[in-house]
Amino acid sequence: MSRLPVKKTYKLFIGGAFPRSESGRTYEAEGQNVARASRKDVRDAVRAARAAQPGWAGATAYNRGQVLYRLAEMIEARVPEFADLCGGRHEVEKAIDRIVWYAGWADKLSQVLGGSNPVAGPYFNFTVPEPTGVVAVLAPEEPALLGLVTRILPPLVGGNAVVAVASTHRPLAAVELAEAVATSDVPGGVVNILTGFASELGPILASHMDVNAIDLAGADGDAPDLERLAADNVKRVVRGKPDVQSPWEIARFLELKTVWHPIGQ
Repeated sequence: MSRLPVKKTYKLFIGGAFPRSESGRTYEAEGQNVARASRKDVRDAVRAARAAQPGWAGATAYNRGQVLYRLAEMIEARVPEFADLCGGRHEVEKAIDRIVWYAGWADKLSQVLGGSNPVAGPYFNFTVPEPTGVVAVLAPEEPALLGLVTRILPPLVGGNAVVAVASTHRPLAAVELAEAVATSDVPGGVVNILTGFASELGPILASHMDVNAIDLAGADGDAPDLERLAADNVKRVVRGKPDVQSPWEIARFLELKTVWHPIGQ
């Protein structure tokens, strides 16, 4: 006797859990019913990110690198599943390599971006990089997996927590990524992934007073309006690219703090 397979329910990823949208809304994408995040879902995700961020930033840089490397391991174990939901095996492998590459930078940022500074006078100063805080990311529409990984890794490596809006039309790879995050060592709330319409969620994130920075990689024509909304609390605005790899991408989500100290007193 034939049977109907049990179809997967695609949910949001907030605070390390997989809730349905608060509104109960869904939309159809890639032949599936996917959760359509609401304003309250955004608020919940930002709250979870804010709560988790100090612990993530307070971990040693080496530990953050090891946790992110573990995420790469979890994706490596599920390459066929990811390949079916994005541009194929090559995209998945490139995403894994990108995670490993950024993980390796975690304990090298202070040496590259900070350092002691020459000063004329009886004192010295040094500069250290610190995370910005909660970073919102509007993921590019394509590539569905690699684009999302490329944009969330730089803020994560630097100790920020992330609230990401997945590709509107290709969200399934992002949900699969959320499952890999949930089964890795990434603390709950450090990564939050919302599915829905970027045109609807972008303004909510851009105007949210507890979001410190926003990456408009997937904003397209809405970017100027989102920049104006972000100006209300002087958010850092980044226009990220869907496929770029550089330590300076990490620097875009860091603040540089300079400490002065007298000599001989």
